[in-house]
Amino acid sequence: MSTDMIDAGNIVHVGRWSEMELHAQDKVQPAGAASRQSMRAFLSMLAETGDLVRIEEAVNLDYDVAACLAEADGGPALQFQDVKGSAAAALPIVGNLLNSLPRFALGMGSTTGEMQAALIAAIEQPLPHRIISTAPCQEQIISMPSLLDELPVPRFFEKEAGPYITAGAIVARDRVSGQTNLSIARLMPLGANRAFVGIAPNHHLALLARAALARGEKLDIAVCIGNHPAVLIAACLYLGFGDDELPIAGALLGEPLEVVRCTQSDLLVPAHCECVLEGTLDAGEPFVEGAVSEFHGMYENYGAGIVATFTRLTRRQDALFQVILPGYHPEHCLLGGVAIAAGLHRVVRNAVPSVREVAVGVGGAGRLHAVVALSAPRPGEARKAMFAVWAAVNLIKQVIVVDDDVDPWNPLEVERACATRSRPDRDHVVIAGVRADRSEPLERGGTITKLGVDATRREEDRDDWDPARPPAAALASARDILRRHKLI
Repeated sequence: MSTDMIDAGNIVHVGRWSEMELHAQDKVQPAGAASRQSMRAFLSMLAETGDLVRIEEAVNLDYDVAACLAEADGGPALQFQDVKGSAAAALPIVGNLLNSLPRFALGMGSTTGEMQAALIAAIEQPLPHRIISTAPCQEQIISMPSLLDELPVPRFFEKEAGPYITAGAIVARDRVSGQTNLSIARLMPLGANRAFVGIAPNHHLALLARAALARGEKLDIAVCIGNHPAVLIAACLYLGFGDDELPIAGALLGEPLEVVRCTQSDLLVPAHCECVLEGTLDAGEPFVEGAVSEFHGMYENYGAGIVATFTRLTRRQDALFQVILPGYHPEHCLLGGVAIAAGLHRVVRNAVPSVREVAVGVGGAGRLHAVVALSAPRPGEARKAMFAVWAAVNLIKQVIVVDDDVDPWNPLEVERACATRSRPDRDHVVIAGVRADRSEPLERGGTITKLGVDATRREEDRDDWDPARPPAAALASARDILRRHKLI
């Protein structure tokens, strides 16, 4: 980070905050150095712990990259050095970076137990950007880029119509209102410099694009590829329309996020990302995507979406191309689940202050099932928490409420709580005909039935809820013995 003096710049009202842009003199680290705000700094951390494997064998863009990531989706991150099938084969591909909760915690400089609290604190105490005028992501500038010639975009699954850019964090800003959005959406190149952008009609990016269309304009966007985990996590948050997620990325980093203005618009993008596609989104140009993989592991067909046109590609001289394996795979599921869970925690605590943590894990595809842990819940609070979750996120179909001695991210502990603390006739709540999201795999007519399970202890069920365990002193002694034998 630059230690030069900074002075307050323009104040622009965006969503809930006044975004104070901080301008610094240029002191960008050289291309060979890795800013701690870069994806490559995170890759270095993974390499130090043996969690990054470089694949030297040649792999094809069509399906080989996806197959390797799928077969190793619970293991180390992979970096593919020799990619065939693209004119941009000189760009290595990296994937499986955030395929576990410990990786998320590492990317946030936290622990798995403290990660949700850190994310909530970042949402509530965002940091303003620091603007710099030269950045690693603008070392090379390519006008009117042919996407498939300049970027190694993989094809993932058999029934999809083409290859996809899956790790693009999209920055957009309404020219009139100043409302800003950072989000992730899939992009399917359509030839030359055009790409389909897969966003739902209620997506904030879609709202901004339609607002621009109503004025006879196209929406300026920038697709940032190869980002630090803090940027990706921020891009997945469910915030209010117009709330800017980039300052939250800075709060997660613990320092102002360094950003740079795009070369063809006033959009601000993370300075230390790998590549940026600058262009416009046209809500008046529909395109039918066809079958596409979804987080639940099956295909959906959403019909027409909208098209982006890119007039500029900027990138590092030695850029890496990041991919997120779509479909039902840990990184895709957890990117949604970790962000959704933090948002739900904030919502539920307004209704039930005793909430300790909320989990939206891989078992529910990072979207469909939530587990809420409450501390000493009073009668009726478990159901109150269920309805708060359902009101907040349409996607959540099942809510299980547990006591705070249960780790909500541990599916075995949650299942055991259901097995030993829940009576189906009393504790299961079934609500039919509730509004569903379009990506719900079983929705019919826009609705789905929802299930709530109260798996909290009741004093009237048992006289003794104490767990059967050896004494605490014996357990402490046992841990010392096992550590000496390197068994734990």
